[in-house]
Amino acid sequence: MAGVRIRRGSVFPDLELVRAIRPLWVALLLLLPAVAQAQFTFTTNNDGSLNIYKYTGGGAVVIPNTTNGLPVTSIGTNAFSRKALTSVTIGTNIISIGDSAFFYCVNLSSVTIPNSVTSIGNSAFNECYSLTSVTIPDSVTNLGFEAFYFCSSLTNVTIGNSVTNIGNMEFWNCTGLTRVTIPDSVTTIGQLAFQNCSSLANVTIGNSVTTIGSGAFNSCSSLTGVTIPNSVTTIGGGAFTYCSSLTSVMIGNSVTSIGDNAFFECYILATVTIGSSVTSIGDNALYDCTSLTSVIIPDSVTNIGGGAFINCTGLTNVTFGTNVANIGGGAFSGCTSLTSVTIPKSVTTIIFLAFAGCPSLTAITVDPLNSVFSSVDGVLFNKGRTTLIGYPGGKVGSYTIPNSVTSIGNYAFAYCSNLAGVYFRGNSPTPTNDLTVFQSATNVTVYYLPGTTGWGPTFDGRPTALLLLSNPMILNFEPNFGVQTNGFGFTISWATNIPVVVEACTNLANPVWNPVATNPLTGGSSYFSDPQWTNYPGRFYRLRSP
Repeated sequence: MAGVRIRRGSVFPDLELVRAIRPLWVALLLLLPAVAQAQFTFTTNNDGSLNIYKYTGGGAVVIPNTTNGLPVTSIGTNAFSRKALTSVTIGTNIISIGDSAFFYCVNLSSVTIPNSVTSIGNSAFNECYSLTSVTIPDSVTNLGFEAFYFCSSLTNVTIGNSVTNIGNMEFWNCTGLTRVTIPDSVTTIGQLAFQNCSSLANVTIGNSVTTIGSGAFNSCSSLTGVTIPNSVTTIGGGAFTYCSSLTSVMIGNSVTSIGDNAFFECYILATVTIGSSVTSIGDNALYDCTSLTSVIIPDSVTNIGGGAFINCTGLTNVTFGTNVANIGGGAFSGCTSLTSVTIPKSVTTIIFLAFAGCPSLTAITVDPLNSVFSSVDGVLFNKGRTTLIGYPGGKVGSYTIPNSVTSIGNYAFAYCSNLAGVYFRGNSPTPTNDLTVFQSATNVTVYYLPGTTGWGPTFDGRPTALLLLSNPMILNFEPNFGVQTNGFGFTISWATNIPVVVEACTNLANPVWNPVATNPLTGGSSYFSDPQWTNYPGRFYRLRSP
């Protein structure tokens, strides 16, 4: 500045004046909404600390502790989103990492989070595909949902001992993650939290977790075993669906409900221990668990959902607890190795197809004290034995349905693949278009006697045929049997165009049989009527060939 003199009042202030106002200029600048310094843009928090509003660079980033003497305490929403970062070291004054702060930083391979951080926002590291390891410090209490969503290279994560919640889809599709320890501070594992973590082989669930959300470990195909602690009360729907390597499950004694599809298609699951507080097993809860061989349903369970054990083809034995009230539709359908079941007295509802498609099932037995159901020789009926409810698919030999039966229930013979013939002694029941009765029982032919009525070419979807009797018989169940206007009568059934002699006697103790009529069986039947029956105090009849 030699030889140059700047006068007061000129367009330039003198140098001393510039020096005097500089601190004021900086202070005023910090009060503006946003300040640019290097590659960071800051805003001022209410307490005077700084928030990183935006970052414009890339590569390795070190977030400063202070700027111009002011502490940098927060990383704002989307501050580093979609930037070409390779590593991040977060300053020790940072308290919160905002929502989507590092969203889609696809080249980010490492991040250092200091113990000052208490909150990591929603989607904070969402789709950071190159991130390989992360340690969430003990200072963090809030971990937002989807924080590490689709971090597909993440192989190791340490969750601090102050995190209270694993959010929805927190580690979704972290396909490189191999093991996780969930600390005792965590109370909730959110929906789909670890879905598609296909390399996750080991999970330790902390002793404060109360809820495992729907789909929490869905498609964790490397998970081999899991112990659900006693703190857990709810296992959400689909929580362990498609865990195709899962071999054993221990369900704690505080769990009250197992959600729908909870262990759906866990093909090699061989052992399930159900805790003593479970009251409900959801629909399709263990669907297609083909390696499961035995299950004990504890006394606490009142409801077994529809399809709960459907297609558990290795299941040979089921023990029902003493308080089961409802067995859902298809609950044990397709359990091809199941040989017998005993329904306890507590059961009040059995929905269609509960034991259908069980070709090894030879008997369904009902506790005699049950007030709704009964069984006769291993066949399931209502208590009054007026409705046949379910015929076991593996029952062999012949079976005579009791005379008390007036109706055959929906799906009564469904999937009875070994059943060859059903023989009716009377007229066709109506209606005759219920296709459920013999659903998938494709070997069945329905036979009827000559002289009975209402039969067509099919009955409930199955073909019909005349029953060829070895001897003539009296149809004592049809409407014209017994006392009629013109005498005592009955229909004779046998074979077409073969005559039958009717004989009568009055004393069975010393019988003398006399022929009273010869009836040709046109169409396989003929009606006999005896107008003389009133002339005798008692008269008995029998049939013979001529």
